[in-house]
Amino acid sequence: MAFEIPKVTYTGKIREITIGVGEKAVTVGGESCYPFHLFEGEMPNPPKIAMEVWDYVDPDEWSEAALEPFKDVINDPAAWAQKCVEEYKPDMIAVQLVSTDPNTLDRGADEAVKTVMEVADAVDVPLIVWGCADEDKDAEVLRPVAEACEGRRIALGPIQEKNYRQLGATCIAYKHIAIASTPIDINLAKQLNILLGDLGVPDEQILIDPTVGGLGYGIEYAYSVMERMKIAALSQQDEKLAFPIICNMGKEVWKVKEAKLSQDEAPTLGDLKKRGVLMEAITAKMLLLAGADILIMRHPDAIELTREAMEELTKSI
Repeated sequence: MAFEIPKVTYTGKIREITIGVGEKAVTVGGESCYPFHLFEGEMPNPPKIAMEVWDYVDPDEWSEAALEPFKDVINDPAAWAQKCVEEYKPDMIAVQLVSTDPNTLDRGADEAVKTVMEVADAVDVPLIVWGCADEDKDAEVLRPVAEACEGRRIALGPIQEKNYRQLGATCIAYKHIAIASTPIDINLAKQLNILLGDLGVPDEQILIDPTVGGLGYGIEYAYSVMERMKIAALSQQDEKLAFPIICNMGKEVWKVKEAKLSQDEAPTLGDLKKRGVLMEAITAKMLLLAGADILIMRHPDAIELTREAMEELTKSI
């Protein structure tokens, strides 16, 4: 007797969201099954990878292994983005506006706009613009960035409960994608999506950012929350959780000690580069299996390993 795989019938579906315009626009979402359960439903848009580019700030805390592929362009965001696109072929570029953080360099909106536009003019792939996560400063900085990027349909975030009115209205006005960011909690994520909807942000302009951790640093909790989001959306028809998920994961992986300590400092941990690359690639694969639609990654070797994993998982797409 032939073995028949048990199948689940899903009544919900993840919305499709398009970032960017023209031929290089990227569409994510659209799943009608759990991640990679292709025997039960469809994933019309395989997950996408964005590579991060920092604004004008010296990443002196980066691991040497993470810095090495970009050391010739690290002080030029536009050149950095160009190198990523030309050599590593990401689906998108994620500009991290870390220097706007009031606890560090506290750079203003004018400088942020200049950086983002330099990157936007240098590459032909869609942009994700990620603020410093200070609610007040992001509200101040991201609005002029959104205005300058009108017509490009960028993804803009993190949009949080304290600034969703300002930044939600910004996304409505300039037709950008709102990255709704909450601290690893399904109820908070749903609540923020409801607030954005009540404000008037269209459903086709929302992404969920569950604020994930890296391998060994809360990844199992992030996995369970993301999994519950997909279950609610697909099996319980929860319309307010039926949005694609974005994970700003690269910076979370490479900031931990296991990805930064040299072999001399921690001889039992093995080769620094191999260790960091594997930590990022394993984190990426776990988040994909949990339901991530967009991964913001850092190291080219980790991206290559992740692409190989996705190819295996999506052979029948």
